[in-house]
Amino acid sequence: MNNWVEKENSLQKTFEFKDFLSAMAWMSKASIQIEKINHHPKWTNEYTKVHVVLTTHDKGNTVTDKDRELAKALDLI
Repeated sequence: MNNWVEKENSLQKTFEFKDFLSAMAWMSKASIQIEKINHHPKWTNEYTKVHVVLTTHDKGNTVTDKDRELAKALDLI
């Protein structure tokens, strides 16, 4: 898991892209993997950046293996 930070009971990372369309394309590709894993992140987009926060709500808002699995998958996209 490259450059993920664990804080506030979550894994967090900001992905940076060359332009807005690249950021949107990444989010679109990521959404397919997110649905496969059935683990949905909190994420926001600001121009060329996508900030992702992963936590498992049904386990008391903590970091679980499901979060780590999704973080690895997002890094590969």
